Amino acid sequence: MTIKYTIKPTHPEAHIFTITCHVDKPALEGQQFQLPSWIPGSYMIRDFAKNIIRFEAYDSSKNKLTTKKLNKSLWQVQACDNSISIEYDVYAWDLSVRSAHLDTTHGFFNGTSTFFAVVGQEAETCHVDIQKPDGKHYDNWRVATSLETLESSLYSFGQYQAKDYDDLIDHPVEMGNFDLGTFSINDVQHDIVLTGKHRTDIPRLCNDLKIICQTHVDFFGELPSDIKRYVFLTMVVGEGYGGLEHRSSTALLCSRNDLPLKNQDQTTEYRNFLGLCSHEYFHTWNIKKIKPEAYLPYNLNEEVYTEQLWAFEGITSYYDDLSLVRNKTITPEAYLELIGITITRVLRGNGRNKQSVAESSFDAWTRFYKQDESAPNNIISYYAKGTLIALGLDFTIRNATNNEKSLDDVMRILWQEYGKKNIGVPEKRIEAIAAEISGENLQGFFDKYLYHTEDLPLEDYFKAVGITLDSYIADSVDNTGDIKNKTEFKESNSVNIGARIINNLLGAELTHVFDGGNAQRAGLSAGDIVIAVDKIKVTKSNFEKIICSYPANTDLEIHAFRRDELIILDLKLNRAEHDVYYLELENSSDKSVLDKRTSWFKV
Repeated sequence: MTIKYTIKPTHPEAHIFTITCHVDKPALEGQQFQLPSWIPGSYMIRDFAKNIIRFEAYDSSKNKLTTKKLNKSLWQVQACDNSISIEYDVYAWDLSVRSAHLDTTHGFFNGTSTFFAVVGQEAETCHVDIQKPDGKHYDNWRVATSLETLESSLYSFGQYQAKDYDDLIDHPVEMGNFDLGTFSINDVQHDIVLTGKHRTDIPRLCNDLKIICQTHVDFFGELPSDIKRYVFLTMVVGEGYGGLEHRSSTALLCSRNDLPLKNQDQTTEYRNFLGLCSHEYFHTWNIKKIKPEAYLPYNLNEEVYTEQLWAFEGITSYYDDLSLVRNKTITPEAYLELIGITITRVLRGNGRNKQSVAESSFDAWTRFYKQDESAPNNIISYYAKGTLIALGLDFTIRNATNNEKSLDDVMRILWQEYGKKNIGVPEKRIEAIAAEISGENLQGFFDKYLYHTEDLPLEDYFKAVGITLDSYIADSVDNTGDIKNKTEFKESNSVNIGARIINNLLGAELTHVFDGGNAQRAGLSAGDIVIAVDKIKVTKSNFEKIICSYPANTDLEIHAFRRDELIILDLKLNRAEHDVYYLELENSSDKSVLDKRTSWFKV
């Protein structure tokens, strides 16, 4: 039996997809239909059903059937002794990688936002007819998806298929006028689709992605056997950045400045985009195949808890950039700059002293994905500190085995024993495998850095491979790892405001106020708009410059608006702490040190 879907952009100008779902043998007591509440890879309840603006049902004779909404995402259709169809409209105006977006320039959707599950029949084969909008304006539109074609040709509107509902919702779809680049990895076609205005050097992008993808395939030894084609679906905008992994594709959002131009040297923005692509492609193994036991199968109707996100996101974040230096896509110096940015991000936030990474993983649903003005002070990122834990674990294993083993071996075991066999990874199993590989008891490592809040001994790790970890005082809170002019900044900037700032028509608005910083000690809060310091008018662009121009222990008067009330505060400037971290290669003559560094950077 096959579940048949049709999806059509019926009103692109109003951002509406119309979807039908046909069921040959509905449940005798009345068929139920459920839309997911979250999408795998993004751990927050998003209630996609909020975008359902019409829901109707019909029998095989086109007679309308009664429907009843049982909860926020579950509908029931009246009992019927023959086939039924539901028809519904989805409002699609979320320009992100997580949901659906439609206008007269393009359409994009994830299945979790658009396709109802037929409750009780989720294991049935699914066919989906992807249709073109009406009108000459859309004559040249094409379709890009990793869904398997049925009666349509590649990149054409028409029939596609999925082996079950879980498969159906794990292949996002892009439609419109887009540019296309293609390369092969182990005889598997890989395509990059670029939607939006851009001037990308597509051959160069394909060449770089081919190197990155081949590195990950070689790392694990093979592509997952069910990948017949892989697609990078990329929406190019003025400002934007993000990615979401799928079983044989990824949805990406990037700025057009992130993409390479012809005859252009590698920019920081392009390097970051390559890191994003590397991250999402590594997920093809690490989370799409190797996944927590709690996720097999996914329950997309409610939160699913695990303490292991540090491994699935943190380890992936560790390898996304490490692989770039291993395959020489970026230089070692560029890689160390990226690690320095991560270290800065972790050590600058007081939240690392209040929340463990295991807790951050478990509380992703309510804290990490729902960050507020207190986030830097109260939570830690399982991405960022998870990266440092992965680095520390890698060095710990290398040191214990004289560089004979590493975190690479842990990941390959996870692939062979769990991912390849479609077996969920139990809680703490990754820790046990790491201990087995190292030949040492690593309980102390995980207790301190994963389950408690201690900082990792990063300086020791890097010293062992001839790399120096140093720091300086930031000239601006926006400086998260700029190593340029570090000598100038190192001692001369002795104070800072201790807050994140955005522009406001009245002055400088504080979005986040850091624990123990000058702004907090003065009594400033998130949301306050500073209009003057020492009776000098303040803007976003000059606020930090004014503060940094005074020496430590200076007394200042601050004028600010809180809500609609003017407040006057006194501030005595404390000396700032060094909070920007950077790494530099040492010119070591110690062969054992250089050998360790070479081993770390070796593919």
